[in-house]
Amino acid sequence: MSFKKVFAAVDDSELGHRVFNQAVELAASDRAEMMLFHCVTVSSIGETAVPIPVDLGMNVELMDQAYQAQNLRLEREVKHSESLLENYCEAAAKQGVQAEFDCKVDGDPGHCICESAQNWGADLIVVGRRGRTGLTEAFLGSASNYVVHHALCSVFVIQDVKVTTRSS
Repeated sequence: MSFKKVFAAVDDSELGHRVFNQAVELAASDRAEMMLFHCVTVSSIGETAVPIPVDLGMNVELMDQAYQAQNLRLEREVKHSESLLENYCEAAAKQGVQAEFDCKVDGDPGHCICESAQNWGADLIVVGRRGRTGLTEAFLGSASNYVVHHALCSVFVIQDVKVTTRSS
């Protein structure tokens, strides 16, 4: 099977690097276009932005400072992500693959990956799976699980090496 547009959802982790390497290999072998993608979420910067009504006695200045601090963290994370994606594009070019990149800020990475891949016209999404199961997956979600069940194209899932198989 040959792919013309390979969409890789990457981050700055060991698994993200493995996803990138596999996507570049596939794009090079098929002479495909490549999109490198990262979704920045509020949870990825370590805090949630929960609005607190002023009528509960909160100081408006403190709330404004917290809001500004959250925005600064988000801006820094977006700049870091764009820098990471630029580095990945340079590494792809060294392997003969011309890649472009996109970075979005969204609450749900799985949905964001599917939507961006569809809008770009991808015929393959390469995504990593960290192996969350049970309650952890229920509370934190699984972007790869969402993508596998909602993508309108083929999906290649790279398993995290830290995930071990269960023995009987």
